[in-house]
Amino acid sequence: MKRWTFMSVIALSLALSACAGDPAPVPDQAPPTSGEQVEQPAKATVQDITPEEAKERLDSDEAIILVDVRTKEEFDSGHIEGAVLLPVDQIQKNAVDMFPDKDAVYFVYCRSGSRSGAATSMMVELGYQNVFDLGGIMDWPYEVVQ
Repeated sequence: MKRWTFMSVIALSLALSACAGDPAPVPDQAPPTSGEQVEQPAKATVQDITPEEAKERLDSDEAIILVDVRTKEEFDSGHIEGAVLLPVDQIQKNAVDMFPDKDAVYFVYCRSGSRSGAATSMMVELGYQNVFDLGGIMDWPYEVVQ
């Protein structure tokens, strides 16, 4: 009886090893063809920018949209020249209408940097690709207009 058990184990082992070849492809997944690359869209991230870097870029011929996310009263009391007002609480509702180009470069600022952080995150979630957090106008060492 021991011999029969030993032979059964060997036969079973051979049968199982014969089935251990390459697994069949999963029907829902086509194997990639050689040379074919599947590109995943890169999700944008918020980038920080210093006032000095921002000023240099704003003074160049580069097309930049400067967004002030403070209240109208704060904006009227002084803002960076060329800035467009879009209060942070209106971004979800109005950003896409005001700024349809999601590939443009946006510099976003507020008073101290808190709202600009929230605003830039919202813009990235809305699909904007080149969003820079300039922080607060309190740290802007250059002239402002009223």
